[in-house]
Amino acid sequence: MSSASTPQPVQPVKLSLPLVYQQKLFEELRKEDELVVLARGLGLMRLITNLLHSYDAAGNNLIVIVNAEDRENAWIGEALAEHAAISMSPKARGLTVVNTDYTSVGAREKMYAGGGIFSVTSRILVVDMLTGLLNPETITGMLVLHADKAVATSLEAFIIRIYRQKNKVGFLKAFSDNPDPFTTGFSPLATMMRNLFLRKASLWPRFHVHVAQALEGKKKAEVIELEVPMTNAMRGIQVAIMECVEVSIHELKKGNTGLEMEDWNLDSALLKNFDVLVRRQLDPNWHRVSWKTKQIVGDLTVLRGMLHSVLALDAVSFLQQLDTIHAAHSPPPGSTRQTQSPWLFLDAAQTIFDTAKKRVYASTQKAKADSSIDSLQPVLEEQPKWSVLADVLEEIDRDLFFEQQARDDSNGTILIMCSDTNTCRQLRDYLQTMHVKPRTEKRIEEVYDPEEDKPSAAYMMRKKLRNYLKWKREFAQVSATLFAENQKALSGAVDPRLAQSKSRAPSNKRRRVRGGGAVGSGSSRLENGSIPQYFEKPNEVAELMGQIDITEAEANQKDDLVMADPLEDMDDYYQLYDMQDLVVIHAYDGDQDEHVLEEVKPKYIIMYEPDASFIRRVEVYRSSHNDRNVRVYFLYYGGSVEEQRYLSTVRREKDNFTKLIKERASMSLVMTVDSSTEDPQEAFLRTINTRIAGGGKLSTATAEPPRVVVDVREFRSSLPSLLHGRSMVIVPCMLTVGDYILSPNICIERKSVSDLISSFSNGRLYSQCETMFQHYQNPMLLIEFDQNKSFTLEPFADLSGSISSLNSANAGEKDLQSKIVLLTLAFPKLRIIWSSSPYETAEIFERLKSQEKEPDPIAAVRAGLNDGDDVEGSQQGQGAAFNPEPGEMLAAVPGVTPKNIGNITAKMENIKEVANATVEELSALVGKEAGRQIERFFGRDLLEDS
Repeated sequence: MSSASTPQPVQPVKLSLPLVYQQKLFEELRKEDELVVLARGLGLMRLITNLLHSYDAAGNNLIVIVNAEDRENAWIGEALAEHAAISMSPKARGLTVVNTDYTSVGAREKMYAGGGIFSVTSRILVVDMLTGLLNPETITGMLVLHADKAVATSLEAFIIRIYRQKNKVGFLKAFSDNPDPFTTGFSPLATMMRNLFLRKASLWPRFHVHVAQALEGKKKAEVIELEVPMTNAMRGIQVAIMECVEVSIHELKKGNTGLEMEDWNLDSALLKNFDVLVRRQLDPNWHRVSWKTKQIVGDLTVLRGMLHSVLALDAVSFLQQLDTIHAAHSPPPGSTRQTQSPWLFLDAAQTIFDTAKKRVYASTQKAKADSSIDSLQPVLEEQPKWSVLADVLEEIDRDLFFEQQARDDSNGTILIMCSDTNTCRQLRDYLQTMHVKPRTEKRIEEVYDPEEDKPSAAYMMRKKLRNYLKWKREFAQVSATLFAENQKALSGAVDPRLAQSKSRAPSNKRRRVRGGGAVGSGSSRLENGSIPQYFEKPNEVAELMGQIDITEAEANQKDDLVMADPLEDMDDYYQLYDMQDLVVIHAYDGDQDEHVLEEVKPKYIIMYEPDASFIRRVEVYRSSHNDRNVRVYFLYYGGSVEEQRYLSTVRREKDNFTKLIKERASMSLVMTVDSSTEDPQEAFLRTINTRIAGGGKLSTATAEPPRVVVDVREFRSSLPSLLHGRSMVIVPCMLTVGDYILSPNICIERKSVSDLISSFSNGRLYSQCETMFQHYQNPMLLIEFDQNKSFTLEPFADLSGSISSLNSANAGEKDLQSKIVLLTLAFPKLRIIWSSSPYETAEIFERLKSQEKEPDPIAAVRAGLNDGDDVEGSQQGQGAAFNPEPGEMLAAVPGVTPKNIGNITAKMENIKEVANATVEELSALVGKEAGRQIERFFGRDLLEDS
C-alpha cells in the first residue's frame, strides 16, 4: 500500500494535570454537563485551560467562554498556545477574544463561521445570538466562568437560556471558586442550577477525600509557623478599636430594630463583606434611616480599615492616617456644627490617639524646675514582624551558604508574599535600609556593640517622621486658615463664654489621662466631649526635628541604597541577577499567584500575612512537582485580628461547603422548562382576549410570539432578559428614538432614577421626548426603580430642610418631583409609567402589547435617521446631525413645520442662507404657501408696526 493511503496516527493530547483530583474532575467534565464549585486556590484556571485544550486540539469546534475577565483571557490564551506547542496539535487554533474595540460585526460573523474558541463579552454575545450573527445551533459548547454571578436577572443567565432553547446537544459547563453566593437565600443551589440549566453539581472543598490525599501525601511542603507577639501599644490600640466597633454595632442594633441582625456581631465584623451585609439590609429603607445610623455605617468601614492598618502600616504612617481620619470626621475648625462621629466620644478613642502618638514620640519633662514645657523625644516603635523577617532571611542565607549545590529543580529565590502593594513598598524600603545605622551621638569607635549588627528600621522611620512633621505643619496651617475664615463668618454670633473655655477645661467635663505622662495637651476634650485635633507646638516640633536631623551616615547612604526601581531598564539588567540572589516581594493576586510560583520557582516562601487560598496554591505547586522542595515561613500576629480573620475565613468556607453538600443531598432534580416546545394551538388560544364578546380583535390573535424592538444599549439592564423569559422575541437594534418599541404607535424611554436625575440635569430628557412625539403617537416615559430598594422618590428628593431648599427660586432646580411636573407641563400627552422593579416592568409591557400590532424593526431604526425618502420617518431627525440651536430658531419661523424642517436643513447650510432665499427656492422645498410665509417673515421691516 502507498504511504498516502495509510491513515495518519492520531496525535495524543498532552495535559498538565498531575494530581489525582484534577484528573478525576477532568474526566467528569468530559463525560457530562455540570456545575463545578472548587475551593479557592485548588487550580481552577489550570483545569479550565486543560479542558479547553482537549476540545481545541480536536478542531472543528465552536466553543464560547462566557464571563471571563481580561486577565483570565490573557491566561487562557497563553496556556492554550503553550499546550498546542507541547501537544503539537495541528488543528489547535488558540483563543480569540471578541470585544468592540477590535472586532466589527462583519469580522465577528467571519470568525464565528470559521470556528475555534472565543471569549466574548456578555453584552456582545447576547446581541449576536439574538440577531442571528452567531447561530446558537452551531455552538459546540459553552463554558461559564464565575457561575456564582449568574443570577436570574444577569446577562449570563439570558445567554444560557437562548443557547439552551435553540441548542439541546451542545455541552454546557459552569465553574466557580466562591461558595458564598450558593449558600444565601432559600434553596440557593437549586435556584442557581435552574438559572444555569444544569442538573448536576460537583463540589470539591479542601476536605474532599481526593483533594486531601493529593495534597497531604509524601510531597508536603515544609511549613514553619512563626507567631509574632504584638507590642503592648499595638495590642492596646487593637482592643480600643474593637471596643469602638462593638459600641457602633450595638448602636446600630438599638436604632434599627426589626431587621435580621443575627450576623451583626464582632466576629462577623472581621469579614471583608460585613459592610455589604449591613448596607444590603438597610438599603430598602435607607431614606428613612436616621442620620446617626448612616454615620455609624460609614464609621464601621473606617474602624475596620484601622484594624488592618495598625498591623500593616508602620507607626508613623498609622499616626498620619489617624490624623486624616480625625480631621475628616470632625466639623471644620471654628464651625458651630456638632457632627462628630459617635466613636470619637468614647474613652477608647482617646486611647487610640494617645497610644498611636506614644508609638512615634513621647514627652519628657525638662530638667529645669521653672520650665513647664514638655520636650518631645522620638520613640519610633518598629513593627515586630520586621525583625522576625530579618531573622528569617538571615537563616535562609545560612542555609544557602551551607547547601551551595542545589539538590532540586527549584531556584534559590526567596519569595515574600504580602497583602497589598503598600506593604510591598514598605518591606522593600526596610530591606534596603535595615543595615544603615544613623549614629545620633558620638562615641568611641573601638568599643564593639553587638546591637550594631542587628537589623533596624531606624533610618526608614526617622525619614518617615521628618516627612510626617513637615506634612503636619502644612496641615496645621490649612486648619488655622479654615478656623480664621469660619470665625470671620461667625463674627457677632459667637457666644462670649467660648473664649473662657479655650483657656481652661470646663468644670463639668471629665479629664482622663491614660498611662504615664500625656503627650502635649492632647488628653483634654472639647466642650461637647469629643477629642480635639492635636497639633504640636512650634518649639516642640523644632526640638523633635533637631533630634532626627539627617546624620552623616544617613547622608552618605541615601544615594547608594534608596532608589526607584528601574523598571524601564529591566530588560537590560535582568540577566545580571542570579535567581539565587533575588528576593521577590509580591502582593497576593488571586489566580495569578500560580503563575508567580511557576515562573519564580522559589525554594523559600515567606508569607508576611496569612492567606488561605495562597497556602493551597503552595500545596498544589509542591504536590505537582516532585523535584522542587519548598520551605514556607508563615508569619502572623498572635491574638490579633489578622489571625482571627484568617481562621474565620477558613471556617466560613468549610461551613459553606457543608451547607452545599447537605442541600445537594436533599435537592430535587432540577427540571428546565422549555417554552419552545409549546403546542402552537395553545399559544394561539392564549392571545385571544375572552373578556370582549366574540374573543376580542381576532386580527391581533396569532400563534407568533410577541415581538419587542430593543435598543442595543439597553442590554446593560436586566429588562431584556426578563422580557425574553416571558416568551417575547427580542429584536436588538441601534435605535435613535426610544429604548423599547412595543408597537408601531408605542415607544418607551426607560430611565432608572439615577439616570432620570442626570437626564434632567443635562436637558437630554426634553430632547428625547421631543423626538419621540415626532415619530410615535403614544410616547411613554418608564421610571424604573431597583427591586431591592423602596418604591419612592423620597430618597432622591431634596428633603434636607435647609434654607436653600425652601427657597422658591431653588425648588424647581433641586426637587426631582417638581422637575417631573415641569416635564408633564411641557409634554401634556406624555404617559409616565412607574415601575417598582424590572419584573413589574416586564409584566406592564406584556399588558401594553396585548391588543397592539407588532412593531416593524426597520421602521424603528429609520425613525430619527436622515432618510429623505420617508418624510414622516425623518422629520426633524435630520437635524440631529446638525447644531441644535439654529434648528430650534428655524423651528420658530412661521411656515416651518416638523414635517418640512428636514428638507430645509438638508439643502440650506445656515439660517442666513434661508433668510436670503427666494420664494421659488423655498417653495421647491416646503411648498408655495409655506415658502411665502418664510420669505415674508425674513423680509419684514423691524420698524414697521405689526
